[in-house]
Amino acid sequence: MNVVLHQPEIPQNTGNIGRTCVAVGAKLWLIRPLGFRVDDQRMRRAGLDYWPHLDLEIVDSWAQFAEQHKEARLWYFTKTAERSYVDVDYSPGDFLVFGSETNGLPPTLIADAESAVRIPQSENVRSLNLSNAVAIAVYEAKRQNNDLA
Repeated sequence: MNVVLHQPEIPQNTGNIGRTCVAVGAKLWLIRPLGFRVDDQRMRRAGLDYWPHLDLEIVDSWAQFAEQHKEARLWYFTKTAERSYVDVDYSPGDFLVFGSETNGLPPTLIADAESAVRIPQSENVRSLNLSNAVAIAVYEAKRQNNDLA
């Protein structure tokens, strides 16, 4: 399982997501530019002492990431998608892609409606917290694959 954060901005969210990735054995991919330095104390604190156990890769651009993973199956999480995240059959090697906290994913990345999914939410909320959205999605993918300890 792979979690991809496209241009994340808030270090505490990335730290929490890193902790979730360690908990489920997922690799975390960060796509630059980042809204913080990877040695940011707030990110490290949110991830607690799990950093040595995190499989982390930082990529300089989306183009570089896409080139490395041409054959991969990517699921783009966006509130504009029609399809619910629970209506997808996840596979262990899938990539779950999330956008930045303020802008989400660029429309150019989510042009493929077949792989765009959403987490349903009330109209009273603009968006879920990024680390909460990642946790919801990752645990559903793990549940589907009977991959929870």
